[in-house]
Amino acid sequence: MVKNDGIKNASIMLKKLTEMKTLPSVAARLTRMISDDKSSAQDFEGVIKMDPTLVLRLLRIVNSPLYSLRTPVTTISEAVAFIGINNLRNLIVVDALKNLFGGKSEEEPFSRRKLWMHCVAVAICSQMSAERIFGQKGEDAFLCGIVHDIGLIIADQVMPNEFSKVCMAWNPKDDKKITQYENDILKTDHTMIGYMLTYDWKLPVIVQNGIKHHHDIFDEIDHKSLPAIIQVSNYLVARLNYRILPDMKGELSPPLMIHIRDNIKEYKALAEDLPEELAKAKEIYSLE
Repeated sequence: MVKNDGIKNASIMLKKLTEMKTLPSVAARLTRMISDDKSSAQDFEGVIKMDPTLVLRLLRIVNSPLYSLRTPVTTISEAVAFIGINNLRNLIVVDALKNLFGGKSEEEPFSRRKLWMHCVAVAICSQMSAERIFGQKGEDAFLCGIVHDIGLIIADQVMPNEFSKVCMAWNPKDDKKITQYENDILKTDHTMIGYMLTYDWKLPVIVQNGIKHHHDIFDEIDHKSLPAIIQVSNYLVARLNYRILPDMKGELSPPLMIHIRDNIKEYKALAEDLPEELAKAKEIYSLE
C-alpha cells in the first residue's frame, strides 16, 4: 500500500514539474530512436547535427585517446558507429542532466553539486562493478547510476520547503533510511519519483527498476542485478566521501554484505582504481 501511495504521489509531483518533465527535444528524440531497432546511423546523424554542442562532444570523445584511432573521425555517422548506441545514449542523458544539478549553496545541508558528484561516482563505480566483477556490459549500470537519485532534484524543485524539512530531519544516528524521512514528509520518495520519470523518458526497463529498488533491503537478491550493483556502489562511494548528506552511508541488503566480503580483494582493487576512472569520465563526459 505504501508503494502504491508513493507511486500515486510521485505522479502528482511530476505533473507539477515544468523544467525537468521531459528531456530536451533532441535528447528525447534520440532516446526514442535508440529504443527502435530500425533506426540507422544516418537517422541518428540527422538528429544529432541539430545540437552543435552534442556534435562537438561526440567527435571529441571518439577522437580521444580512449579509442586511439589512427585516422581522425570527422562525421557523425562514423562517430556513432565507433562509440556505440548505448554509450551514445549515456552521453545524451548526461548532457541533458548535468546543468540541472546547480543552484544550491554548499553551505546548506543538501547540495545539488554534491549530489551530482555522488551520482557520477555511483555511475562509474557501477559500470566498473558490472564489467570487472560480473563480466557484463556496463552501459546500463552507468546510466542507472547517473540517474538513480534524480528524484531528489525533482523533490527539491517541486516541493522545496518540504524537501528542506527532509534534509533537516535527517539524522545518521537514527535507524532510518532517507526514503523513510521522504515518505513521512513528502508522502513519496526519490526512488518512486525517479522510476516514474525514467518511465516517461522511455529509458530501459532494467534501469527503471534499478532506480525503483535501489534502497530496498532484500533477503535474497541477484548480485549482478542493477538494484544490487547500485546498492553496492552507493556503499563504496560513501566510504570514499561521495555523500549526499553528512555521514550518510549506503544501506546494504544482507546478501550483498556477504558478497562483498567474499569478493573483498576485487572490490578493494575497484575502490583503489575508482579515482582514476572518475578522472577519465570527467574528461570524457565533461562532468565537472
